[in-house]
Amino acid sequence: MADLKERPSTELAATFDAHVKHEFVDQDVDATMRTMVAEPYLLHLPTLTGGVGAAAVRRFYSRYFIGKWPADTKVVPVSRTVGRDQVVDELIVSFTHDVPLEFALPGIKPTGKHVELPHVVVMKFENGKIAHEHIYWDQASLLVQVGLLDPKMLPAVGVEQARTLLDKSQPLNTLMKTEH
Repeated sequence: MADLKERPSTELAATFDAHVKHEFVDQDVDATMRTMVAEPYLLHLPTLTGGVGAAAVRRFYSRYFIGKWPADTKVVPVSRTVGRDQVVDELIVSFTHDVPLEFALPGIKPTGKHVELPHVVVMKFENGKIAHEHIYWDQASLLVQVGLLDPKMLPAVGVEQARTLLDKSQPLNTLMKTEH
């Protein structure tokens, strides 16, 4: 309970936004690290990539993440929930897979395929700085979109996830073969 007084939600949200801007717009590892506590933790759940502690997070950002995304990468916010010491963002990240993305597709050469992928980012704060990031996405959807998983063989969808998240008029229950 390092931070018992309630922080204004705008302060946490602003730190979150600055962090993402430093990652994707500024492509500045040092600025990104300044938004974090001395010993942060970063975890991409689908691939178990990231780092524990400042040196490991900095190394991960430098080698695999910041400045390593395709040039056409876009991050589109969908929703945000702000608590006393945590911010949860739901977003869609889109890009053309024309560079290696080792953190998300380890060992996979660029496919040239366009991807639109919903993400959930959970940022925990301590004293106004990011203590950890837990980042979630559906790896099956990513694999479908880059052509590595056949959605006819398994109950998985591709870009339909992102499109349906943004447009509730899209059809649902398309993977179910029988009515219940």
